[in-house]
Amino acid sequence: MTAETHSTGPHTDAQRDARELLIGAVSIASLSGQEAEVAGFLRDWMEARGFAAQVDGAGNAVGARGNGPFTVALLGHMDTVPGDIPVRVDGDGVLHGRGSVDAKGSLCTFMAAVAALPPQALDHVRFVVIGATEEEAPSSRGARHIREVLHPDAVLIGEPSGWEGLTLGYKGRLVAQVRAEKDNFHTAGEGSSAADDLTEAWFRVRAWAAASASDQGAGGVGIFDSVQATIQGIGSAGDGLTQRAEATFGLRLPPRLSPQDAQAQILELLGDLVSVSVTFVGHETAVRYPKDNALTRAMRVAIRAHGGTPVFKVKTGTSDMNVVAAHWPVPTLAYGPGDSALDHTPDERLDLAEYDRAVLILTDALTRLAASVSQKSHTDSD
Repeated sequence: MTAETHSTGPHTDAQRDARELLIGAVSIASLSGQEAEVAGFLRDWMEARGFAAQVDGAGNAVGARGNGPFTVALLGHMDTVPGDIPVRVDGDGVLHGRGSVDAKGSLCTFMAAVAALPPQALDHVRFVVIGATEEEAPSSRGARHIREVLHPDAVLIGEPSGWEGLTLGYKGRLVAQVRAEKDNFHTAGEGSSAADDLTEAWFRVRAWAAASASDQGAGGVGIFDSVQATIQGIGSAGDGLTQRAEATFGLRLPPRLSPQDAQAQILELLGDLVSVSVTFVGHETAVRYPKDNALTRAMRVAIRAHGGTPVFKVKTGTSDMNVVAAHWPVPTLAYGPGDSALDHTPDERLDLAEYDRAVLILTDALTRLAASVSQKSHTDSD
């Protein structure tokens, strides 16, 4: 697939190259579990620009530049959710296509920025860009693999935050697969149906989630610090002998509530519903990082240098930040161009001018971070 393109003004060779990278990546379909073609494309792009690049055992596209003892991991993902959006650049310089925002825009920002780093930035820092597989799937295969083989000193996660935004945290997640089963009976008789019992389970879980805010004090808490509960799927059936009802409850968890604690509370909550059984999957612990460290300082200075005002954010979704946090206890934030409200939507699109600016900002920030690492190493050796 080739995107229709329009000229939106003069650009440097580096900007044109970065745009071609992004448009090329978005033009390659890469549903979770089907990333091989785009992984090869990204590996070849990095290899041609001086990265030591490979596709690893989990299917990740991995490229490294620099030789210093300090390692920065730039972890993005190259898979997308389903949805065929014709890839094109419109007359306003906006790229339309699945993955343009979530999250090939962020991943290509990482790749283009590291490719543009000056030699002095590579003397003290090793920059490793990872295009991970299956982030959009519960498996998070790519991140789970790379967290075992890489030991970075700082981490950037590739997710849309807007060019001025720095995301410090994501909520946790727990998925409850709830099933009610009981003998069939005449609807004119007494008793509850399997669907009734399943509905009662949902009412209890929903009330428990709503109470999580009021339990934190008279003023309540914001959405990031509350439990969110939604029904992701529901249905019922019967064969004349047995009634069955099934549903999937999706829970978004605040930092104060681990998936394991939420699971225990839900099991206690539903314990007297003898027809109901629950299986839990998708355990992800919420994470929130501090806002003042060498990485965030470099990003803040770079954003201001390019005319922006840094904005710290937390997100109610999850990302590979949740997956690697416990294994990589180092300064971490998420960054990338685009509006996350467009994630997974039919209108997913990314303004290429914003993408250009994000690449410049990240190149600047990584150069500043490398300088601070160099200065610290000289100070420590004196």
